[in-house]
Amino acid sequence: MKRQNQSSVVEFILLGFSNFPELQGQLFGVFLVIYLATLIGNAIIIVIISLDQNLHVPMYLFLLNLSVVDLSFSTVIMPEMLVVLSTEKATISFVGCFAQMYFILLFGGAECFLLGAMAYDRFAAICHPLNYQMIMNKGVFMKLVIFSWALGFMLGTLQMSWVSSFPFCGLNEINHISCETPAVLELACADTFLFEICAFTGTFLIILIPFLLILLSYIRILFAILKIPSTTGGQKAFSTCASHLTSVTLFYGTANMTYLQPKSGYSPETKKLMSLSYSLLTPLLNPLIYSLQNSEMKRALMKLW
Repeated sequence: MKRQNQSSVVEFILLGFSNFPELQGQLFGVFLVIYLATLIGNAIIIVIISLDQNLHVPMYLFLLNLSVVDLSFSTVIMPEMLVVLSTEKATISFVGCFAQMYFILLFGGAECFLLGAMAYDRFAAICHPLNYQMIMNKGVFMKLVIFSWALGFMLGTLQMSWVSSFPFCGLNEINHISCETPAVLELACADTFLFEICAFTGTFLIILIPFLLILLSYIRILFAILKIPSTTGGQKAFSTCASHLTSVTLFYGTANMTYLQPKSGYSPETKKLMSLSYSLLTPLLNPLIYSLQNSEMKRALMKLW
């Protein structure tokens, strides 16, 4: 079916923070600095881990993949958002909007499973240190990474294809900072109930399974730490996981509220702030959290300099 037969909308208008015109300039400056810091921080992690052979172990290779996801996730959203903040009427083409939606779903889905895989890796390292090399061998590591990326590709392809098949014949103003599924879905001129049920079920599984894996991993880690006789040893073991917990809480908490309730009663401004949490803050904080609290990363950084 040709798109011109099912839809009269050829472009969308991203409203962003147009309700606060007096803050557009300040927001542009703040978001530009955050975006540049995100690019530099994640790029440094990618370069350090790629060049230092001592860091070619699952823990840091998972971190490398997470930095690639975060850098890409931020790049999909931030440049377009900066354009929205710098112009009075920012438009994005129909194809461009759904391309952005696809990559948001791809990198968001991949990050969900990567965070779960990283929790399992820490569980194996702390709870089974003697068998760690056997549990997290190269084959297991590769399967977890490939599975994370494959699920991201599948999520992006299926959900974007379905949403783009809806007719868009009314308003073309997206009251959001990007073309995320819940925001675009509100403009569809069709009954989206079946999609919402399927999307809810899929998103529930995609978020719930990694979250349960993380929860079980950290419960086991907590019990293992309590058995460590040395207080210093326990603190050191838990410090390796504290940064991961911070990132997980920020990412899953806000993503849950956005995607598990696509047509919820949250105000548009609240939804924008929640979106900024996992698309802006998480990619910025991950390099700081993992680098500043990790002695091996700091040693590798000093070696690089």
